[in-house]
Amino acid sequence: MAPAPGSLTVAVVDDHPVVIEGIQTWLSEEPLVSVRHTGESSDVAPCIADVLVLDLNLNGRLVVDDIARLAEAGQRVIAFSQFTEQRVVLESLEAGACEFVAKNEGRAHLVNAVLAAAGDRPYVTPTAAGVLVGDRGANRPRLSAQERTALLWWFQSMSKASVARRMGVSVHTVDIYIRRARVKYAQVGRSAPTKADMLARAIEDGLVRPDDITGYESAAVGVG
Repeated sequence: MAPAPGSLTVAVVDDHPVVIEGIQTWLSEEPLVSVRHTGESSDVAPCIADVLVLDLNLNGRLVVDDIARLAEAGQRVIAFSQFTEQRVVLESLEAGACEFVAKNEGRAHLVNAVLAAAGDRPYVTPTAAGVLVGDRGANRPRLSAQERTALLWWFQSMSKASVARRMGVSVHTVDIYIRRARVKYAQVGRSAPTKADMLARAIEDGLVRPDDITGYESAAVGVG
């Protein structure tokens, strides 16, 4: 069954009303999308919408740290900024942003990023691609601490429900951590569609060691 019109919700946080109005206009052309919240403060409830478009500079304050707080609670965040320095882009992605969209990249890239983030699919804008290509560690995805923790415990043959209880979050949030890690691997050209693939990638990158995994063989083939 196709998604219902307006079933994908978006929140927009920016300290310039004209930017918010512009994004609303762009998104209004997508029948599946509805804007649930707008505002100029990043102090919003986690999971306020399926996707949060967040300006990184709010009233003179860089809010990259807020990405981590929101992402760790399961919120899909798109960093939206006029600042495109390598450090800002990489720190935003490392903090847990699903995508980075520069404000000068226009409607198509923002809308595509929103749709991809909502579907837990990879999408890399020209700005992010340029930064990742220039980053010497670009073939290693920048997983957040929560993503690494969820993967490690999942690899240890724990069910997602057990991981959720241990982390103090919902099973839905654990699913988001794992899907987000998959997206990040796909973004750097190292897709990991299965649990075994994810485990192999994590071992290759030194995120886990084989002897960290209890029941290593079962973890490699389990579906959790």
